[in-house]
Amino acid sequence: MQLNAEDGGNRKFIMVQLPEETDPKSEAYKAGYKNICEIGKERIRRAGKKIEEELKAKSTKGDLFEGDKEVKMVDTGFRVLKVDSTNMKDVYYSPSQYNQQMLLDLESNIKDDRTDIDLLYGVLLDWGVPLSLPHITEKIGGKDVHFVNDTDLVACFEEHVPEEVIREIARRKPLRVVFRDSSFRNSPDKINVTEIFKTLSPETTIKVI
Repeated sequence: MQLNAEDGGNRKFIMVQLPEETDPKSEAYKAGYKNICEIGKERIRRAGKKIEEELKAKSTKGDLFEGDKEVKMVDTGFRVLKVDSTNMKDVYYSPSQYNQQMLLDLESNIKDDRTDIDLLYGVLLDWGVPLSLPHITEKIGGKDVHFVNDTDLVACFEEHVPEEVIREIARRKPLRVVFRDSSFRNSPDKINVTEIFKTLSPETTIKVI
């Protein structure tokens, strides 16, 4: 981040840290940092804040150039991701292992503790889409719709998504779109989605999880 601030570069980095617990007797633990990851996140925040303050100070003084280089603000934001198991339930059983309760439990193929963001980043990984791309969430027809890098990938994981919401998504002409299985009431609804995109955005790749 400091080098980017100095020469206007766009370097990116990935840091990996095991969540090693801090010693309960340490000052870090007493300050609320229960593991090394928490300390790492705070260090990056503080480093970014210091760089931003230094750049703002130069701008305030009117010193917008350092030598022959223009002083520009630098992106100090970062995302924290945690490695976890798949979002999908284990449904690989032989027929003799099934019982009625299991069939009811498997009505949804997604684990119960997973959020929209869990599902979104799982799909990004599956499709090989960079996890660093900008992401916003819009309300369309009362449903949460996620847009990654505008229309590189659009996702809606809501239950029973109405046709007008699907049509609005299709009008945005996304490169990829993803829904969850329970977004549709039945098989005819799924077929209808395919037909809507064939009409309004035929180049879109559709995925249902």
